[in-house]
Amino acid sequence: QLQLVESGGGLVQPGGSLRLSCAASGEASELYIIGWFRQAPGKEREAVSCIRASGGATNYADSVKGRFTISRDNNKNTVYLQMNSLKPEDTGNYLCAAVKRLYYCSNYSYEYDYWGQGTQVTVSS
Repeated sequence: QLQLVESGGGLVQPGGSLRLSCAASGEASELYIIGWFRQAPGKEREAVSCIRASGGATNYADSVKGRFTISRDNNKNTVYLQMNSLKPEDTGNYLCAAVKRLYYCSNYSYEYDYWGQGTQVTVSS
C-alpha cells in the first residue's frame, strides 16, 4: 500500500517561493498519478496541479499557471511542487494524493485513493 508524506511548507512573504515534497513509500510512485490539492479554512479542497504516471504530462489550476511547477524524481520516489511568486491567496494546507487506476489527471479529490497528511503553507507579510 502506498504511503505519502508531504514536507516543505512554512511561512513565506508574498512574492516568495517554497518547494513542497511528496515522498512515497510502499510502492513505486511512478506508477501513480500524483495530484496536489490545497484547502484553506472555510473553503473547499481544490486541485492545484497533477502529474501523470507515464510521460509525466502535467496539469495546473488557472490560478497557479506560470507560478507553480510540478515534477517527479522517480529515483527518489518523490514528487515536487515548486511554488514561486506566492500570493496570500495561496495560503492553505497542501496535500498530495495518488491514484493508479486512472489514465488522466483528475481535479476531483474523491477519485484519489491515497492521501498524505498535508503541509501548511502560509503567505503573509
